[in-house]
Amino acid sequence: MPYLKMIRQAALGAAVCAALLQAPLFPAAVRAAEPPLQQEITDTADTTAAAAEETPAVIDHSAEYKPVVNEFLKEGEGRPASETVPKTVPKYTGEDRKAENELLKLNKNYAKEKTAARKARAAAEKERAEIREKKQASRTTYSLTLDTDKYQQQTLQVNGSAVTFRAYEGLPYAARPYAPEYQKLNLYVPDAYFHGGSVNGYTAETAPIFMPNNVGGYMPGDAATPSETSRHGGANAVLRALSRGCVVAAPAIRGRTLQDANGYYVGKAPALIVDYKAAVRYVRLLRDKGLLPAGDTDRIVASGTSAGGALAALLGATGNSRDYQGYLKDIGAAKERDDIFAVQAYCPITNLDNADMAYEWMFNGIPMADKKPVRELPSGASSDGKIQLPPEAGGVVKPLTEQQRKASAKLKESFATYLNDLNLKDGKGNILNVATDGSGLFKEYIEGKYIEAAQAALDNGTRLGNPDWLTVSGSKVVFMDTVKYANAVKRLKSVPAFDSFDLSSGENSEFGDAETDRRHFTWYSLVESGELNLPDPDTEKAEDEKAALAWRLAEVKPQERLALRKAQIEKEKKQEALPTFQHVATPQVIKMMNPMYYIGTPDAGTAPYWRIRHGVLDRDTALAVPAILALKLENEGARVDFQAVWGYGHDGDYDLDQLFDWIDASIQDQENKKDVPVASQKRI
Repeated sequence: MPYLKMIRQAALGAAVCAALLQAPLFPAAVRAAEPPLQQEITDTADTTAAAAEETPAVIDHSAEYKPVVNEFLKEGEGRPASETVPKTVPKYTGEDRKAENELLKLNKNYAKEKTAARKARAAAEKERAEIREKKQASRTTYSLTLDTDKYQQQTLQVNGSAVTFRAYEGLPYAARPYAPEYQKLNLYVPDAYFHGGSVNGYTAETAPIFMPNNVGGYMPGDAATPSETSRHGGANAVLRALSRGCVVAAPAIRGRTLQDANGYYVGKAPALIVDYKAAVRYVRLLRDKGLLPAGDTDRIVASGTSAGGALAALLGATGNSRDYQGYLKDIGAAKERDDIFAVQAYCPITNLDNADMAYEWMFNGIPMADKKPVRELPSGASSDGKIQLPPEAGGVVKPLTEQQRKASAKLKESFATYLNDLNLKDGKGNILNVATDGSGLFKEYIEGKYIEAAQAALDNGTRLGNPDWLTVSGSKVVFMDTVKYANAVKRLKSVPAFDSFDLSSGENSEFGDAETDRRHFTWYSLVESGELNLPDPDTEKAEDEKAALAWRLAEVKPQERLALRKAQIEKEKKQEALPTFQHVATPQVIKMMNPMYYIGTPDAGTAPYWRIRHGVLDRDTALAVPAILALKLENEGARVDFQAVWGYGHDGDYDLDQLFDWIDASIQDQENKKDVPVASQKRI
């Protein structure tokens, strides 16, 4: 019998006896006699599978008798387990019971106080609203209709060709407007549609409806009118649209500076987008009533520049969202859909609650330059051969202050977190990320947009002027340096660019309310402004983590928990007592002014077609802002034509022929491809 087999059978017999007698097994003998199992397998070549099956396994209890050695302890450290003092649980005393009861009572009372405080704030706001409503009760009520017999027939010239159309102007699109002089639109219809004719292949039933806005800087925007002249020469967008067969519905829109007779502001956010939506609903109401002379209301195209571009994007992203329903009802908007077909957004000043970070990602640490004098650039560098530099006294570059440099660095670093959380992808499926130093695939994507713009200009015969931030090899633009670009063009705006610490920006004014002219719309700027003496967010986070750790350590000490909770409640009460609503816009209003929160969500219908343009010399917002918008739309399945344009700054309507070609192509694309995503058709 092999050696291992003899030992195992002896061990088995001993185990049986030990079990019967409840005596300890003789592990020492086994350890002395039995070699390691792996060694025995190696040395005993004649052990067969049959022998293995008939040999019962032996349990090795040797580890139970070996001292535990901690190899990570240095010599002299630690102590044997036999010397370890067991942890004792403190006795539960009467004071502990009293502390726990007091803690329960404290939490219950505090919950009641918070509920009462919320009700008090709601009651106070309701009272203020009721006072406003009483003062504004005299608002005139208008009928949302159209007298098709009341129009003016006009004829204007586009490139030497006559364009005849009927003009229906000053049509109220809100039954109970706060600013009747603005909450109205102009409707223009090609005359051919009244005689069974067609224009550019469109008929009265198929014509797209072009809906431009004239908003800039979130100021009130007048209703656009046809004109044979424009700042870029030739007919303006309205007249060009008519010449291309579009029906034009051009709304006037409230803005941030409007006040009523009682001194209340009536154009603060979200008034502008509410008006734009009301105009869309009015046009659809006319169609349902059989009063719309011509136009396909499923082919509405919004267009705007700067803040107007932001509004066009917001209109296209938020179709039929219920977030706006209360505001639309308040002004007496029609109960119709407000989704649209397409968007043209020139240099949109949008995504405002994240735009400061994007601006510093591009212009971190770059000084501001004077707007005077105008610097001459090589021919073809801009629409007029010039570029306007930012306004500062003295005609010199103004360096950033220490506070501004620190804020710029902080905002740049924060941009990486925001951008990476979006999980945006390019056309090849690559995730466009950003490191805290600003590098990454998203940076390469942005550089690619500038290279594309320069290449398009070069292919078109434009002289680029040898900027030091571009590398051209032969007839190809091969490299772009964003750091040199930022140093060359300089920054236009201070730090932060949009949510100013001193509330001086137009966007701060946009986010005011009926009784407050200016408010912040980011927590960062509110904290840094010092208006409410709020703690630094990083410090606050560290303190919260420290408090959470202290709570865990005190989980068996009721008296300590009581003290910690009292301190926490005291801190919360101080924070809740701060009049933050007077200093920062509500999260809901901030959301309602940013299309990024709606694209691809089930709450809103997104327009299927988008055309976004941003001038290479534009420093009113960073190219990253429209790029993020375009990428988000593409990732959600929209058809997006996004380009940076060489030679232009913060501008729009400079490529109207291409714009209307794109509208024609988009309509043809939708007719050819039945899988094109469409906005929700649900009627509100």
